[in-house]
Amino acid sequence: MRSHRVRIAPSLLAADFGHLAEQVALVEAGGADLLHLDVMDGHFVPNLSFGLPVVEAVRRLTRLPLDTHLMLAEPQRYLAAFRDAGADSLSVHLEVSPDPAPLIDAVHDLGLQCCLVLNPATPTAAAYPYLNRVEMVLVMSVEPGFGGQSFQPAALGRIADLRARIDALGADTAIEVDGGINPETARACRQAGATVLVAGSAVFRAADVAAMLQSLRS
Repeated sequence: MRSHRVRIAPSLLAADFGHLAEQVALVEAGGADLLHLDVMDGHFVPNLSFGLPVVEAVRRLTRLPLDTHLMLAEPQRYLAAFRDAGADSLSVHLEVSPDPAPLIDAVHDLGLQCCLVLNPATPTAAAYPYLNRVEMVLVMSVEPGFGGQSFQPAALGRIADLRARIDALGADTAIEVDGGINPETARACRQAGATVLVAGSAVFRAADVAAMLQSLRS
C-alpha cells in the first residue's frame, strides 16, 4: 500500500474566488491530481462555504476529479444534486450517522466513489467496519470548518492505525488527510501511510505552485 503514488488535492477553499478560473488552471497545469471542494452548511460545522453552483462552475473549468467534502448535517438530501453538479466522489462524515452504511450505499448507487471522514475526536475503530466498503477514508488533522489551522500531530498515529488495518484487510482503500498540510507535515503523513494529501494555503499561496505540488508529493 505504501508504494502507491501519492496524490495531491488542492483545496479550493484557499483559492482566490475572484480569479477562480485562473486558480483552477494554475493547479491543474502544476500537476494536481484532483481538486478538493469543501461544502459547509453552518450546522455540522460553524461556517459556510459554497454549494452546488460553485461545484458546477468548477466542473466546467477542469477535467480533474472533484473530491467533494460534504460537511453537512444531512448529506443524504443532497447526494444526487452534487452528482448532477459534477462531483466524482463524495466524502461523508461518520459523525452524522451511527451507521453510515446506507449513506455509503446511496453514494455508490449514484455511480460515485465514497469517502468516509473522521473528525479528530472520532476513534479510528469506528471506521473499521466500513474500510473495505469505501474507496477512501479521510482523517481530519484539524477541526473541520475553517482553513489555515495548524496540523494536529495526533493525526499521524490515526493514519498509521488505519494503514495497518487496511493492509491487514488486503483492501485498496486510500487514506486522505486534510488540515495543516505543508511540505513538512506532508512528509510525516506519507510516512504514516497517507496516499492523498489535501493542501490549501500551502498550494495557493506558493510562489511556484508546480514546485510546491511536487514537494508535497515527494
